[in-house]
This record gives sequence, structure tokens and C-alpha cells, in this order.
Amino acid sequence: MDTLVSVGITGVGGYAPPGVLTNHDLEQMVETSDEWIRTRSGISNRHIADAATATSDIALPAARQALERAGLAPDALDIVVMATFTPDYLLPATACTIQHALGATRAAAFDLAAACSGFIYAINVIAPSIATGQFRNALVIGADTLSKVTDYTDRSTCVLFGDGAGAAVLQPVPAGRGLLASYLRADGGGCEMLYIPGGMTRKPASHETVDARDHYVKMSGNEVFRFAVRALEEAVLEALSRAGLTAADVDLIVPHQANIRIIDGAAKRLGIPEDRWVINLHEYGNTSGGSIPLALNDAYEQGRLHEGDVVVFVAFGGGLTWGASVLRW
Repeated sequence: MDTLVSVGITGVGGYAPPGVLTNHDLEQMVETSDEWIRTRSGISNRHIADAATATSDIALPAARQALERAGLAPDALDIVVMATFTPDYLLPATACTIQHALGATRAAAFDLAAACSGFIYAINVIAPSIATGQFRNALVIGADTLSKVTDYTDRSTCVLFGDGAGAAVLQPVPAGRGLLASYLRADGGGCEMLYIPGGMTRKPASHETVDARDHYVKMSGNEVFRFAVRALEEAVLEALSRAGLTAADVDLIVPHQANIRIIDGAAKRLGIPEDRWVINLHEYGNTSGGSIPLALNDAYEQGRLHEGDVVVFVAFGGGLTWGASVLRW
């Protein structure tokens, strides 16, 4: 155990496509209103990729920015991990497309599917390999183009989702810094609370699945809401406990940006003051895998991350999956 090294984030990046879909735009598409959306979700805008833009296209600018901030050349990377459920293709992994486009010629690459919890899952899959010396330089990306799988005739879901990407470079850091503890969970019994039913081996693509709009995200909103508030509280408290810390020790918390009422509910349960939460969902909506790293990038650019800060990432998503990580910045 004494040969393990500490693993932390040494560079971050973020990107969202330039097109913006406002609440007022949605008023022209479905029966809804700006006030209804804002009061129930906290969202005003969401960035939308155009028809020619794939998930790798929005991931690449975030990846390049993270590498630049870490002072790391792409050919020094050992591995690229892409957390997404909207890949460019089912085969090959989108991480391979990104690895090639970056010029990361030495790097292995793979995708990881844990929906909105994907970024937290990914950093915890990779960090132990850096800690043991198998890898030294890793790039973890979270990105999704949810507009490609959003049903814009379903007012219960189309107001929530946007497109975005974030990235982080993971490397060895001084002892006592970086990733301190994590908590990851899943419950496949909640699969159909948040899923895309059509297109794969359970329900292969056909005229029938297209006509039934089975290739779009389906969500049981009330059930997901109830699960999410409990899951965020549980994950934060358990991860902090494993790190030997309490909620009072948290300097900054970066939650999955799904719904302001979920975040508010978790904040009250945890007793972590509002000014310690990073919230950008008003501008981006729910970007799934891109959510936490995009918010982390915003916090970095706003000067909210300070050396020695206790930072918590927490998310929930389809699977059902949920989890949290505690880092000392």
C-alpha cells in the first residue's frame, strides 16, 4: 500500500455548442411556458448541437483545453476514457475517435456508460491504475449530445436536456491531495425509470420502434425526482465519511445539473450552504455525462477552486446509478 501515489485533477476544460434553445423557443414547440420551466427546473437555456455535430466534436475542444491547462502533450497520454451514452457510433468507441483526433498515439481508449453518473464512475475506474503506476497521464471526458435523443414532442423531457462536454486530466499529485474517497452505487431495478427503449438488442431498430418514438429518452419524472434527492444525500455523506470528513468540511460541491429543486432538496438535507454549490443548469440544462465536468470547468474559470479546498462531485443517472467523490484540490 505504501507504493500507491495520490491521484488528482491537473487540468480541466469545457465546451458547449453555440446554438441555444431558450424557454421561449420551447413555448413555440410544445405546450409550456418560460415560467413553468424555470420554477420547476431552474433552466432557462440549453445549448444544442447542429445536425452535423456529433458527440466527439463537442468533446474535442474540452479535451484540448484540459490538456493545455495541465501542460500535457497529447502523445504523453496513456489512456483516454469517454463517459457518454450518446456515442458517435456503437462501434467503435468514441474515445478512439477522440484519441486519434488529438494525436494521442500512445494512449489506450474506451467508452464508459453510466449515464449522468458517468464522469464520477470514469475517474474512479482510472484513478487506481494511476495510483499503482500502470498509467501516469489520463484524460477523462464526459460528453453527451442529448438533443439527438430528445423527443421534442414530449414536454416533460424536452425542456430539460442540452448538449455539453467537459474534460479532466488525471495525474499523480502530492500526498494528501487529489482523490480522497468515493462511493458508487447502482440499482438496475430502476432501469425503466430513465432509459431509451429502442435501438439495441432488447428492441432492435425497426419501423415499429421509430413510429413508437422508442429511440428517445423516456423518464418517469416523479419517481426519478424522489430517488435523486435521497441518492445525492446518501452519496455525499458516505463519500465524506470514507474520507474522514463531514459536510461542514466541504468548500465546494459540484452536483449533476439536472433540476434546481433536486439540488435545493439535497442542499437542505445536507446543510451545505447555497454559496458552496456550483450551479450552471440555468444556462446548459441537463447535459448528462458533460454535466459535472462542464460545471467544474465553470468553477475553475470563475476562480472558485483554491489549493487545499475539499471538493465534492455527486451525481445520479440512468441505470439507476449514483455516486460521489471527495477530492482535496
